[in-house]
Amino acid sequence: MHENSATQTAAAWLGAFAKALETKDVGAATDLFLDDCYWRDLLAFTWNIKTLEGRASIHDMLVAALDSARPTGWRLTGEATSEDGLVEAWFSFETAAGRGEGCLRLRNGKCRTLFTALSDLKGFEEKAGTSRPIGVRHKADRARRTWSEERRREEDGLGRTHQPYCVVIGGGQGGIALGARLKQLGVPAIVLEKNARAGDSWRNRYRSLVLHDPVWYDHLPYIPFPDHWPVFTPKDKMGDWLEMYARVMELNYWTSSTCTKASYDANEKLWTVEVYRAGETVVLKPQHLVFATGAYGPPKMIPLPGADNFSGEILHSSQYTDGRRFGGKKVAVIGAASSGHDVSVDLWESGAEVTMIQRSPTTVVKSDTLMELAFEIYSEAAFARGTTTQKADMLVASTPFALMPEGQKKLYDHIRKRDAAFYERLASAGFALDFGEDETGLMMKAYRTGSGYYIDVGASELIIDGEIKVRSGVSIKSLTPRGILFDDGSELAADAIVCCTGYQSMHETVAQLVSRAVADKVGPCWGLGSGVRGDPGPWQGDPRNMWKPTAQEALWFHGGNLALSRFYSKYVALQIKARMEGTPTPVYGAPSNAV
Repeated sequence: MHENSATQTAAAWLGAFAKALETKDVGAATDLFLDDCYWRDLLAFTWNIKTLEGRASIHDMLVAALDSARPTGWRLTGEATSEDGLVEAWFSFETAAGRGEGCLRLRNGKCRTLFTALSDLKGFEEKAGTSRPIGVRHKADRARRTWSEERRREEDGLGRTHQPYCVVIGGGQGGIALGARLKQLGVPAIVLEKNARAGDSWRNRYRSLVLHDPVWYDHLPYIPFPDHWPVFTPKDKMGDWLEMYARVMELNYWTSSTCTKASYDANEKLWTVEVYRAGETVVLKPQHLVFATGAYGPPKMIPLPGADNFSGEILHSSQYTDGRRFGGKKVAVIGAASSGHDVSVDLWESGAEVTMIQRSPTTVVKSDTLMELAFEIYSEAAFARGTTTQKADMLVASTPFALMPEGQKKLYDHIRKRDAAFYERLASAGFALDFGEDETGLMMKAYRTGSGYYIDVGASELIIDGEIKVRSGVSIKSLTPRGILFDDGSELAADAIVCCTGYQSMHETVAQLVSRAVADKVGPCWGLGSGVRGDPGPWQGDPRNMWKPTAQEALWFHGGNLALSRFYSKYVALQIKARMEGTPTPVYGAPSNAV
């Protein structure tokens, strides 16, 4: 199909869809979709992050949401494309509340996937570009307050003379990105960081840590990394960038501040948040509370029978900072995912004798392979073609999670063939490999369970060469005074044990700070409900509890890697801003509180 023909097809479909919605003919609108169809909506229609699967699901949503959404102004924003019989086109539209953008994909003239996303709120747009603030006015004024004086006044008053509308618990990349979005929307917010400086969550990790994802994937909102920035960012450099960013974006960022308790008053619609800061307890009264403590919650330790008898040190990877004190010692690393590999390398570089204990198979992908095959739209070449980070983000978001496994399986079939010799060598070293229960590889593991994978940035060659030893296929029976006894009767001498055993769900942090009852009401975070081990059903269609309304009023979760934090921080901020301004936000879809 020629591109102009593809554009005509897309325009005809969009026109018919717009007419059906304008006349509230829900039947005509759903008839424009294939039976096997998907509509992923980010706030525009549902005030939720919601994927509708099948025509009946789309029909029900439109019946419920069309009157409040009142969509108009549908138009294509460029030429459509066609590949393998699938027409793709991008478009813009408006709703009663704001402006939106989206993507449609057609097969045989009917819609296979539709993506809609709210871009901004009418009357509450970010002050940028031609609407940027004036700043300093060029005139003499005896009542002048300088920028620094105004900034100090804001910092000193927020949380004391006047309350923030929102408090964000966690000042890492997620909290900082969300803080920046809220700031640009004019939402008074405080970001709480337990460490002494912004970026310390990176600085305090082991010395060899470096981002596994490339720079084009890791930009923060508003301020991208400069062109000279390295492809893979070292941890301390990342920490410095976050510290600079928090200052330049003028965030109300409280360091050395720990939330000790929080409770919600449903009648007053207020949270009471107790914060220990600078030796005193400060009580904040926000209307919204966001947990941005990473993708996960508290550290998860596995039972180790006989731990009391072990004469050495046992620590979780969250407590591990520097391998140099283990130089010359025998160290067992329990866990063979990303942290297990990174910690093992750091120990090896520090002169320790390292043995990795692999409790289950791991998906491993070489970094350069992933860069070439999986990050193509986040690359210098893509940028040269005009694919900005924003465009790449929208492309990724426009794909329903239910359709990802098919593409990921094809990708990893190709990766396994390409790097077959590498995988043979790794397996020969005793390392157990897998590519997921359905052979869909690393990305689906990341979304489903957040565990069980490693992007190889150096550890695999050490394993292949025997520099890092591996014990796989045996279970730990108990610890002994001098090491570990396995269920096959073998023993491993160890002076120390580092448990790279992952983290609990973020809702367990809610249990610690709010209550067990609220945590149970909200349910676990992350995962799709795919049914694979570690990702219990039922099917969610989108990551569980992330970036959207939860079963607890005015409680939100925000997190993920740098890319997810960058992208979804916009939608968390838009939801909170709409509520602050009294914009009606009728949420369609039950909260994802499945266990």
